[in-house]
Amino acid sequence: MPQNPEIEMRQAGAATTTPDNRSTEMEEVIKQHPSELERVKIELAEILRGVASNNTDSRHFLLRVVQPGLAGLMDGSVSTLAPIFATAFATHRPFTAFLVGLAAATGAGISMAFSEALSDDGVLTGRGSPIIRGAITGLMTFVGGSLHTLPFLITHLQLALVTAYLVVAAELLAIAAIRHRYFGTKWLVSIVQVIGSGILVFLAALFFGNA
Repeated sequence: MPQNPEIEMRQAGAATTTPDNRSTEMEEVIKQHPSELERVKIELAEILRGVASNNTDSRHFLLRVVQPGLAGLMDGSVSTLAPIFATAFATHRPFTAFLVGLAAATGAGISMAFSEALSDDGVLTGRGSPIIRGAITGLMTFVGGSLHTLPFLITHLQLALVTAYLVVAAELLAIAAIRHRYFGTKWLVSIVQVIGSGILVFLAALFFGNA
């Protein structure tokens, strides 16, 4: 009984496929779909090349480095203000505020790292490896939260508070500058938005710290 021509063609193709051909096909598949570790290596090399060549205005660099870094810096600089200053106002102990601030910065960094990495695998959006974005976001969150924590190593409370105020102002101005530089946000608008959010969080610290 004659076989279906399509079946005969498939059988003929399978018969002519050698182990070498299969190996080549597998290599092509691996190249087209690299592992997450390979993606990380490739993207890190691209990021370093972009920084070395001062090509930091590309869309890929903005999506993979600037945006996650800015999100982390904003979260760390603003969200940790309330627990740090509330502790300082309530206890009048700078070192206690330092410990609370360091714990808040660490917790926020871990939380933001996982939040960024797990919210988008980068395949559909083109935002790159979630591992790199998560690491950048987490690191910048910790940096933003820990910078205004360091002044509370000063034993004199009022001096520690004044120094922390100055550091917070510098952080917020840096955030406004980054938004202006990379996203074209007007200086005045950016400063009002960033400082406005900081003032709201600081008011929360005053309220709970003096309750």
